[in-house]
Amino acid sequence: MSKSIPEITLNDGLVLPTIGFGTYKLNGNEGANAIKSAIDVGYRLIDSAYNYENEGTVGEAVRRSSVPRQELIITSKLPGRYHTYDKAVTTIQESLYRANLDYYDLYLIHWPNPKQDHYVEAWQALIDAKKWGFIRSIGVCNFLPEHIERLEKETGVLPSINQIELHPFFNQESQRTFHQEKNIITESWSPIARANLLLENETIKQIAKQHNKTVSQVILRWHVQLGAIPIPKSASPIRQLENISIFDFSLDDAEMKRINELTQPDGRMKNQDPATYEEF
Repeated sequence: MSKSIPEITLNDGLVLPTIGFGTYKLNGNEGANAIKSAIDVGYRLIDSAYNYENEGTVGEAVRRSSVPRQELIITSKLPGRYHTYDKAVTTIQESLYRANLDYYDLYLIHWPNPKQDHYVEAWQALIDAKKWGFIRSIGVCNFLPEHIERLEKETGVLPSINQIELHPFFNQESQRTFHQEKNIITESWSPIARANLLLENETIKQIAKQHNKTVSQVILRWHVQLGAIPIPKSASPIRQLENISIFDFSLDDAEMKRINELTQPDGRMKNQDPATYEEF
């Protein structure tokens, strides 16, 4: 792992870097080149999902890279249509075959889909897959506290990580507090909010100017100082390097507070509320 990137230890002992690389929409040969470039630049935590249809691309990037497999933390995610136990077990195996990997370091349930109400079964499949050596660490995405409490109550096993929508317009303070109480690490998807709204935000622009950093760097630094792991995506080697170069400065309490004050009661970008949203 790149020496300049601090690390964080999950509740099951797996060690992660405090920034990762998102791969959504990075597919085929171009995608493999972009992901290999990210690994070359210093990313070691690579995030994918069954539904991104790029697990094979990620596996190819791993093979093209000169970094040994054991130094990489590869993530994938179980889609909603395969939450029943038997389907989940088969899908985890299929994920491995697609990537041509012997194991995933992290495997997450992509959404709880509470109306379908099979997420506890899916979780049991992940628990067993970990025992069988298919996965090193198991977690979830987009789970609300009540979903996580139910997993704990019915299986006795808490996720190591919960990957949630998190950005300055939606800072998820109460969810993050819950994670801290349960010793679950927060990972941020869409950390720069997909939109250009954040990049034009005057508050963040001012802070960036004071630090001689880009707006994106300030936002990613804010995530890290919240204790969350951001997973920015970029196909550009220049941007990849910029996004990972956030460990040579820090934001003071006043700056953190100013960014936190940008949050909105429901700042979700696409109205994807895990209490009702379904992903298959």
